[in-house]
Amino acid sequence: MTNDEKTARAVHNVIMENRKSLTISGVTDVDSFDERCISLYTQLGELVIRGRELHINSMSVETGDMTIDGDIWALNYGDKDKHGTVSFLGKLFR
Repeated sequence: MTNDEKTARAVHNVIMENRKSLTISGVTDVDSFDERCISLYTQLGELVIRGRELHINSMSVETGDMTIDGDIWALNYGDKDKHGTVSFLGKLFR
């Protein structure tokens, strides 16, 4: 399978409501999180969410869906091919 085919099959959506609530699909890994920064990986690459009083409300390992609340200031995408070496979720569910 080529990279283009993998990208075509990858599903990643972000829905932001009033800069207070995020619903994200296609999450594959959570690298780190605190009340000011959540760093995660999606099927289409790295995503860093910055803000204040950020809180992960739910995360489904099976579906890759995540909901986040807080005062959202920025969404920054990084390298499409970058992946964490040891995942936070991997550590949690060993």
